Amino acid sequence: MRSDSYGSKLNVNLGADMVIGDRLRELREQKKFSQGDIETRTGLLRCYISRVENGHTVPSIETLEKFARALKVPMYQLFYEGAEPPKLRNVPRRSIGDELDWGSSGRDAEFLDKFRRVLGKTSADDQKMLMVMAQKMAQRSHSK
Repeated sequence: MRSDSYGSKLNVNLGADMVIGDRLRELREQKKFSQGDIETRTGLLRCYISRVENGHTVPSIETLEKFARALKVPMYQLFYEGAEPPKLRNVPRRSIGDELDWGSSGRDAEFLDKFRRVLGKTSADDQKMLMVMAQKMAQRSHSK
């Protein structure tokens, strides 16, 4: 496991711990692309590509998307060696209740949109205070 100058770590489980930079280099070399080719295809500087491949920098999701497009592979292949996507675990599904649908249409949607616009004009401290108040009101009404 490697880390960047901020101590960030990114492991990819491919049967053993692997740094994402190693996987990116492996895919690039399989495709017979140089770092310069990736630079041209992504707009990322070659020195940055080198830093990622050598584990000195952990790329963002947006950067990984650029790498996937440049390497002409689906995003999952950056994290998984198989030819097909990995099988999804059998995760129990949540039932969608009425409370999750609120604000998705009609007057509720109009109200929510208006509230969002007004909230966007308030300070961060006021937004936090409103969130705390809303959470307390939701807990109070849920416990009744």
